This record gives sequence, C-alpha cells and structure tokens, in this order.
Amino acid sequence: MNVLEVLQPDCIKVPLQARDKKSAIEELVDVLAKTGAVSDAAELKVAVWNREMQRSTGIGEGLAIPHGKGSAVRRLAMAIGVPEHPIAYDSIDHKPVKLIAMLVSPTEKVTEHVQALGRLSRLMTDAAFRERTYAAHTAEEMYEIFRKAETAE
Repeated sequence: MNVLEVLQPDCIKVPLQARDKKSAIEELVDVLAKTGAVSDAAELKVAVWNREMQRSTGIGEGLAIPHGKGSAVRRLAMAIGVPEHPIAYDSIDHKPVKLIAMLVSPTEKVTEHVQALGRLSRLMTDAAFRERTYAAHTAEEMYEIFRKAETAE
C-alpha cells in the first residue's frame, strides 16, 4: 500500500485551526467531506470520536492517527493536519501532538484500512521523516514530503 493511493493534496490542512482533540478530528472530517470522500460528515465525526474514546490514537512522538470506518465513507481516504499549536491529545507519552493523520474507510474495507494504517505507521517511525512533516508550512510541502518518501522506495 502506498500512502499516495489514499492521500490527496486537498486533504491536507496546514495549519489546523483546532485547539483540542475533538475539534481537530471534526476539522479533518470536514476536510474529507469537502472532497466527496464522506457522504455524511456528522456520522463520521461520531464514528471517529467513538473510536477515540475507546483508546487514544495519540501514539507518541508528537503524532496522532485517529481512524474510523462507516457507511458515511465512500472510499479509503486520509486527511492530515498540522495544528497551529501542539494539541493535548492524551498520547501514550503524555506529550502534545504536532501532526494528526486521520484514516477513514468504508466498513467493508478492513484489509485496505489495516494496510494503510500499517504503511503510515512505518513511514512515521523514521524520526527524520516525522520531523520533516512537523516542520511543513503548507499542504503542498506536506504532500511533497510524502510523495518523495513513497517514490524513493
């Protein structure tokens, strides 16, 4: 799985206006809804938030990967946001997040969903790559960081 299969440049928001976890999730769902990837933003916001309440997706090192599945999702899609200021996210390392990468999929796309989560996680384990994403000042810059990573392999 290549992240560029699910990430479009217009699904990247730098900076996010949100100042808290729930608002960040809602803002990223709205980004996806504007692209047509989501048929019912309100339904997806509930699905992603309910998943978040089960266990925080703040995985540490300044990164959160909220995700969800539902009938409101038309296709596997990703939205990425860089908060203007780091957000408290109940992360496992108790540090605020600097990048939020949301992955959503139709309910039946379990394999694709897991593959995309795995690929994103592998990319983000590289500290240098992660730091480049945190430093991105525009959506175009962020997309280029992912494009270079995915075409280099």
